[in-house]
Amino acid sequence: MRFILAIPIPVVNEGPVPDSTTQTSSEEPPAEPLSPGLYIVATPIGNLGDITMRSVDVLHRCDGVACEDTRVTGKLLKHLGISKPLWRYNDHSEERDRARLVQSMKDRAVVLVSDAGTPLISDPGYRLVQDARAAGVSITSLPGACAAVVGLTLSGLPNDKFLFAGFLPSKEQARVRALDNVATIDATLVFYETGPRLTKSLQSIAAMLPRRTVSVARELTKMFEECRTDAPEALIAHYTQNPPKGEIVLMVGPPADYVASAGEVDELLREALNTEKASQAAGKVAKATGLDRKTLYARAMELRSE
Repeated sequence: MRFILAIPIPVVNEGPVPDSTTQTSSEEPPAEPLSPGLYIVATPIGNLGDITMRSVDVLHRCDGVACEDTRVTGKLLKHLGISKPLWRYNDHSEERDRARLVQSMKDRAVVLVSDAGTPLISDPGYRLVQDARAAGVSITSLPGACAAVVGLTLSGLPNDKFLFAGFLPSKEQARVRALDNVATIDATLVFYETGPRLTKSLQSIAAMLPRRTVSVARELTKMFEECRTDAPEALIAHYTQNPPKGEIVLMVGPPADYVASAGEVDELLREALNTEKASQAAGKVAKATGLDRKTLYARAMELRSE
């Protein structure tokens, strides 16, 4: 759908230093001002239609918007026909900038948005909320789009229990440690990932969380949205041939309920012993099968001496 809008460009302030006045487009409908405070507003993760009517109303009536990237938020406001001061607030903001922004909330309505989705979900906004709460500022959160939840609902993986764990580390050793820390959790694991790093993360998952079902959701709410659920090896093969782009929700199903035969256990131990010490091999197989680690260690020592 093509939109043609004849509206002024939103005012942009590069630092979180609110002005004493609010500039509003003459095309905006008159509305009662919001009460002072912090308003956490979820924005679309792809399709611009996925913003709530309540969020649009708050954006119309607020005094300014704190955002990660003024260019990204400016495009959304332009699409909505709204012109507001934009104050940059992201990972690089200093503590004094946050303090000045919190101070402004005592007599103005300040909206916090992320580039896409629900603020504070894998972004730095929680510090702003902590400081605002400590300062006695009124805080309101408006629900809306969240990539982790959308991906989970598409995946077909169990969703009665899930753990959102943010981005996996980019370096292999740290990524392996992160997966090791959550390997025994009886819940679907939800991560964020990027296209260039996806196959490496899938390889780590295949090694650290064997026999798990994995789901990859990408381009969510957009024209080329896809969600593939399969064994990690199959997904590695597909995305090696079809390198993905964009941001991704990577999900790993909970440990499967199965009883490994003695032959399967020996096979897993032998494979692990090719690259690891007996204690490490026993720990790895214990996580994959749910069997006792000490028993597996004793069997690993027997196999090693054969």
